[in-house]
Amino acid sequence: MIICPGLQKAGAVHELYEAEKITGDSLYKIPNNFDKMYAVMKSDKYMIKRAKIEDAEALAGLAIQMWTDHDPEDLTEEFRQVVTNDEAVCFIKYVDGKPIGFSQCQLRRDYVEGTESSPVGYLEGIFVADGYRARGYAAELLSECEKWAREKGCTEFASDCEIGNIDSLKFHMALGFEEANRIICFKKDL
Repeated sequence: MIICPGLQKAGAVHELYEAEKITGDSLYKIPNNFDKMYAVMKSDKYMIKRAKIEDAEALAGLAIQMWTDHDPEDLTEEFRQVVTNDEAVCFIKYVDGKPIGFSQCQLRRDYVEGTESSPVGYLEGIFVADGYRARGYAAELLSECEKWAREKGCTEFASDCEIGNIDSLKFHMALGFEEANRIICFKKDL
């Protein structure tokens, strides 16, 4: 059995481990050093936590790397509001105690392209810093958002990306999203 910090099914591994401790039986060979390995997986070293108001600056520090045309102070204030809103949530991924990624989602009650229910869980943003990508961290962050949306009664989860953002399109498709529509938005001054 291969155990690694980015393992998405750590809860299932924990259940197997606990069952083996109780019964002495296992379908899998649990390594002798599993206690230490599991403790690292569960530690702050590789954790995802639900953001609180005191995490607003850390969220803004990550978000400004993705939304570069925003003001950091404005983002900090926005995240303070988001994390205190019952219909929104942010999660932060930590590696070695350092915040390296975040996800933001909320409930949308207006029409969401391609959906049939309301409310819909909606991924507003997801980011993992350079040097930490392609390790499954974004999938872990998305999973936390989806779990939160299910707990809020959602049966559908949606997102969007700009037409030219091929990396985001690939990310969404790889994680089970299906394309609902492509649109061009218009505006004019009055």
